Amino acid sequence: MKRFTFVALLLSCLTSTVFAQTEPPAIFVAPTSDGFEVYITAAIRKKAVPAVVVDKPENAAYTLKPAQIQVHKETTGSKVMKCLFAYCADIDDKASTSVQLVDSKGVIVWSYAVNKGRGAKNQQSMAEAIAKHLKSEFFRR
Repeated sequence: MKRFTFVALLLSCLTSTVFAQTEPPAIFVAPTSDGFEVYITAAIRKKAVPAVVVDKPENAAYTLKPAQIQVHKETTGSKVMKCLFAYCADIDDKASTSVQLVDSKGVIVWSYAVNKGRGAKNQQSMAEAIAKHLKSEFFRR
């Protein structure tokens, strides 16, 4: 009888461990002066990143810190020259930003930089690139 009880207890522990649901980690997206955190939050949902976005840093296991978007404007002169010699290729303004994912101890566990054409008009595309790489590089370990 003791043997049966031990085996039943062991099976119970194993099945509860195997079938236990793990909660997705909570991420707080730090606010930026240009509101880019809204685009990142939407992109995390759209790209189905296995994480929950929270609105308070104390509720999060990780903080995603985006840098200010830097817009690199093409001058009119360089646009004219490119159109004369390169068939108007690559004349759009460009934008770049980077993000760091920091754990609760302050350790940077992941970072990513993105560059896109069309300047600040392309915030959604930049945010989706961040979310896509967050999912494929950090959560696929």
